[in-house]
Amino acid sequence: MIIKKLVVGFLETNCYIVGCEQTKRAFIIDPGAESSRIIEEIKKEHLNPEYIINTHGHGDHIGANKNIKKEFEDLKILIHTNDKDMLTDASKNLSADFAMNYVSPSADIVLNGGEIIEVGDLRLEILFTPGHTPGGISIFIKKEKTVFTGDALFRGSVGRTDLPSSSGADLIRAIKEKLMVLDSDVVIYPGHGPDSTIGYERENNPFLV
Repeated sequence: MIIKKLVVGFLETNCYIVGCEQTKRAFIIDPGAESSRIIEEIKKEHLNPEYIINTHGHGDHIGANKNIKKEFEDLKILIHTNDKDMLTDASKNLSADFAMNYVSPSADIVLNGGEIIEVGDLRLEILFTPGHTPGGISIFIKKEKTVFTGDALFRGSVGRTDLPSSSGADLIRAIKEKLMVLDSDVVIYPGHGPDSTIGYERENNPFLV
């Protein structure tokens, strides 16, 4: 598996380009800004992107959707059904609060959690992890012992729940029921900040005591 992590935008969002080594088929997680840089990295790696997967609908995670989809016309945008309206509304995705006014094309595929998506030899399982937003998801690749957690779970922390439509109770429940049940050696790639592991968070995250 190929993983390229790009820290983009003024909120330093982690955008991930993930590809299958054998087939070069790929997907992009949370292209929040700096579309030209993301496109350049995809082309440098000779990858064929099939999906943009937004872990949730906040502007710092969707801001480059439009330009990347314009470059790769067959790309499909995926987001949970609870966050789909945030893609096209700068007030709902909060980018208007920063005078950024990010909007994205509408979702091509809406998710509910539990879906299995195959990209080359990679098998992605969509985990419904709401709380930071009503439609937050994580992306688990069991064979690679990897989970992309968006703004649900960070190293030593969890996502903010003081935002519109956030729920602290939902977030902690989702983390404990969907993420903490994974093996300890599963690597966490969060939406901001450094990588971690499920085992480290199970033992050290003060929000999960």
